[in-house]
Amino acid sequence: MTTFQDARAFLLQNRTDYETAVKDFRWPDPVPFNWALDWFDAELATNADSKDRPALWIVDAAQDKQTKLSFAALSQRSNQVANFLRAQGLRRGDHLLLLLGNVVPLWETMLAAMKLGVVVIPATTLLTADELRDRLERGKAKVVVAAQDQVAKFASLGAENIVRIVVGLASDGWIAYDEAAKASESFTPDGSTNADDPMLLYFTSGTTAKPKLVRHSQRSYPVGHLSTMYWIGLMPGDVHLNISSPGWAKHAWSCFFAPWNAGATVFVVNQPRFDAKALLATIGRCGVTTLCAPPTVWRLFIQENLASFKMSLREVCGAGEPLNPEVIDQVQAAWGLTIRDGYGQTETTALAGNSPGQPIKIGSMGRPLPGYRVQISDADGNPAKEGEVTLVLGDDRPAGLMQGYQSDDGNLSGAEGALYRSGDVVFADEDGYLTFVGRSDDVFKSSDYRISPFELESVLLEHELVAEAAVVPSPDPIRLAIPKAFVLLISGAERTPETALSIFKHLHTRLAPFKRIRRLEIVTELPKTISGKIRRVQLRRLERDDDRGDPLRGREFREEEFPELPKTRSET
Repeated sequence: MTTFQDARAFLLQNRTDYETAVKDFRWPDPVPFNWALDWFDAELATNADSKDRPALWIVDAAQDKQTKLSFAALSQRSNQVANFLRAQGLRRGDHLLLLLGNVVPLWETMLAAMKLGVVVIPATTLLTADELRDRLERGKAKVVVAAQDQVAKFASLGAENIVRIVVGLASDGWIAYDEAAKASESFTPDGSTNADDPMLLYFTSGTTAKPKLVRHSQRSYPVGHLSTMYWIGLMPGDVHLNISSPGWAKHAWSCFFAPWNAGATVFVVNQPRFDAKALLATIGRCGVTTLCAPPTVWRLFIQENLASFKMSLREVCGAGEPLNPEVIDQVQAAWGLTIRDGYGQTETTALAGNSPGQPIKIGSMGRPLPGYRVQISDADGNPAKEGEVTLVLGDDRPAGLMQGYQSDDGNLSGAEGALYRSGDVVFADEDGYLTFVGRSDDVFKSSDYRISPFELESVLLEHELVAEAAVVPSPDPIRLAIPKAFVLLISGAERTPETALSIFKHLHTRLAPFKRIRRLEIVTELPKTISGKIRRVQLRRLERDDDRGDPLRGREFREEEFPELPKTRSET
């Protein structure tokens, strides 16, 4: 029988031997296992070589202070929180809405809920009252643990029957989280935890419909994130910084399960406003060894003089969207480190990536990770070179795949049958490396040519004045659609015809006529999700509806406005 400890040790031993890891890795058997009790408490918080090591290290830039808690201390504190929650009537299978920023109680509550067998609904503190109402109602929350600044949002929600716990001062109807400090430091579970017991409910970002509820089990995220540990290259004793916000899956990926699977320190920097220069200085000062950040952050990093910052980094990764080659090149030149892309979804753990020590093909998000059997499927489900990332299930079902999308009646769907289809389109080369093409609903046709927004965005970002860009189809009576770019300029650049002409000239030298960007709209901001992904769907809707009054609108320039641009034979 393969245990969690066996599987973890195997991946650590073969952290740079991709072929062996993929060939011989086996997921732990789906036996009763409570990661918080049987791994965090029984191993990390008990063993002499790890119990006094910092498990959590939070730096608060605004207050110029830091907090460190060892594995042993977090184990003890989460026992108290578990007993406190039990005293409020919370039982195995109940649902808890977690509405906190990067503060110690977030990690304590997550561990405590796992020990109790309680299902956590992570939520961002940026939710509106209406969005919170949806989480409470469809998530069937019995308890909410919220920050002080969230209390006012509940005034109109009719949440009187929900146990409300506040991290801060108690108020009418709210219990102070600090009361947990009075509970016993010894915790006894009410029974065993089964592998398929539910553990997490994530509300995925919606577009026109309400968000879906992604349900993970006591096995899928804790055990499943062994693949994420492997991709990042985490080792015992590392200090790991992952830049993402609480409430979203990537936070659980790399601010909770992956580093603690390895026995590494979770390192967090809270800034009132993102400051790349200050963050880079903190990374060096505190000895961070592994870093994962979304493309937006990497693009801000490279605007600084990277070589001037002291660095202790060994591994650097990117996730959220594929990174553009020029970002990777600048970091390599400054630090001698190559940013390694990885890929996964809220519905999965890391399922593909460039793992440590392996040849990297710039622009590729790597190869399938240990434990994941990936098939690239065409629209009919047949294997193809370009198509949708599809997971083979049955006997090959990966531990890190969700249980399914949970409907209002509790039924699950979307992860049953022989295959799981991700909705993400990639190209697979002869060596098995996957290159992101786009979401199945982001790729569009122009004059019957398939257009990948990411490819065009990569070329745009090579222009010296372009900081960020998003390409969407713009309706056209002749070509059906033409590629249009929403462009955010670097600081100091002006939204002038001269700037637009310079960008158009750059595109003419790099893109074939059939996929050339025909319109530019230079904007002051791009719509993004909380995790930093550009919301192309929102920009597509602006173009489709020809909504010129939206605040996101900028100054538009059309290729035909510049007669000095050369024309191809087909355009004259």
